Amino acid sequence: MSFVADRLSAVLPSATIAVSQKARDLAATGRDIISLGAGEPDFDTPAHVIEAAKQALDDGMTRYTAVNGIPELQDAIIAKFKRDNDLDYSHDEIHVSCGGKPVIFNAMMATVNPGDEIIIPAPYWVSYPDIPAFFGGKAVIVDCPASSGFKMTPEQLEAAITPKTKWLFICSPSNPTGAGYTRDDLKGLAEVLLRHEHVWVFSDDIYEHLVYDDFEFATIAQVEPKLKSRTCTMNGMSKAYCMTGWRVGFAGGPVELIKAMTKVQSQSISHTAAVSQAASVAALNGPQDFIAANNEVFKERRDLVVSMLNQATGLDCPTPEGAFYVYPSCAGLIDKKTPAGKTIENDEDFVTYILEEEGVAAVHGAAFGLSPHFRISYATATDLLEDACQRIQRACAALT
Repeated sequence: MSFVADRLSAVLPSATIAVSQKARDLAATGRDIISLGAGEPDFDTPAHVIEAAKQALDDGMTRYTAVNGIPELQDAIIAKFKRDNDLDYSHDEIHVSCGGKPVIFNAMMATVNPGDEIIIPAPYWVSYPDIPAFFGGKAVIVDCPASSGFKMTPEQLEAAITPKTKWLFICSPSNPTGAGYTRDDLKGLAEVLLRHEHVWVFSDDIYEHLVYDDFEFATIAQVEPKLKSRTCTMNGMSKAYCMTGWRVGFAGGPVELIKAMTKVQSQSISHTAAVSQAASVAALNGPQDFIAANNEVFKERRDLVVSMLNQATGLDCPTPEGAFYVYPSCAGLIDKKTPAGKTIENDEDFVTYILEEEGVAAVHGAAFGLSPHFRISYATATDLLEDACQRIQRACAALT
């Protein structure tokens, strides 16, 4: 009899982490691998943030803090929500954790009972269905294809809601597609939610500042203030602030929810590292101009990747509004054969093929709930992206 808990049978390992590890393993054997699987900016953490962390260490900031973070960080988060989103929160409405994923975990553990339903538009970030599954939650997946801009419609939301619905997840701009919900999009969803008062909203805004062209970010509690009392608005330091390894995520929400999430965290990770909190204060309160500068580079990379992938035989790559991912369709390559005679039956076969044949690591669309697609992160050096796209073009052309 296995000693592993039964609950793990409902949970899959993170596909994005698995792809990144496979790429590292192959590189360790001497293979020339370009890894486009991880959602991690290649820019360094801003210098003023690093200096603030150094100063905090010199000042002896090496001890435990409160579960929900130091007051200075809570103040900085409150100011951020007001400045960027016109949302007013008090200290007891702020949650701080070790990245965005623990924020989601804490919220789901604090609220989800067995049989509760969580509506998740697909494509979705790989962890959305699996975290509620730890607690007996049931993911209700709603397909949102490229023809709808990879976004859920009000009609789809209405059809998905049942008396068992506990949460709706929204991620804008999206991981894995980069698609962004406009204010009008969110208003339409909000009108449905106002008719169903038992449904709570988890708004993942981690890519808030990574938007391009004329797209304007908005979050649902900002668009419809009546939903603020049942919305958990999450954000963090990892993406726009290039602080993935610092592990700081945060959320604003109603007191009852935040109190419950804090109770969960008090018995698990306690709090995120004190020095990371000090660095986050400097990031949120300090200069923000580096974000726009980074975005110019990201936009150039986006345009390069979209153009080159659309020149590849059998691929169709939409242009995303934000984040740093593209989610091209490989439908035109299904049932084709590799030079070795193997049939490409699905998107997992395709990403395995380009990894083994050309040394390009990407994540198959099935991991995100919508096939046949694959995700590429363009948060890496431009010359590597160009090389990777040339390799993908070559691999696609070799299929017959």
